[in-house]
Amino acid sequence: MKTVKVLMVAALCCILMGAFSLTLHAKNEKITTPKEPGAYIKTSKGLIRLLPNIVFDEGNAIFVESNNPTHYFLKDFQYFVLYGKYDLSVLTLNPMLFMQPSAVGKPRFAFGKNVDFDIKPQGKDLYTVKPKGLLGRGYYSIWINETAWDFILD
Repeated sequence: MKTVKVLMVAALCCILMGAFSLTLHAKNEKITTPKEPGAYIKTSKGLIRLLPNIVFDEGNAIFVESNNPTHYFLKDFQYFVLYGKYDLSVLTLNPMLFMQPSAVGKPRFAFGKNVDFDIKPQGKDLYTVKPKGLLGRGYYSIWINETAWDFILD
């Protein structure tokens, strides 16, 4: 009976050590450096590159025209990765709000209120951008200067 208790305690210790080592390993996860500069979404499947969109300024209204943004499942989204030389002091993460259709009928979207985020350098010209709160479903954009990377979380 005493040996059974000792074996159970030893097994419990092994399970706990394994669980703690997994959480420590996940915290120190290395990000692979992308081949091309740009913005990426880290999902459970790896890094997925976002397609850039142009920011327009027309009559003091700053907007993007929808260019078939990519869709990602909210459950798969983890954080963003930026690779390249960017002025991160002007980086914003915004929900996109419908503004009006263009002259040819394409929908135009204005930038909504900034979402707070943390930026952490991961290497030379490699940064992780993690929202401080939870993102909900919707149309979002990461914006630096004249380039915006837009996407939809489903």
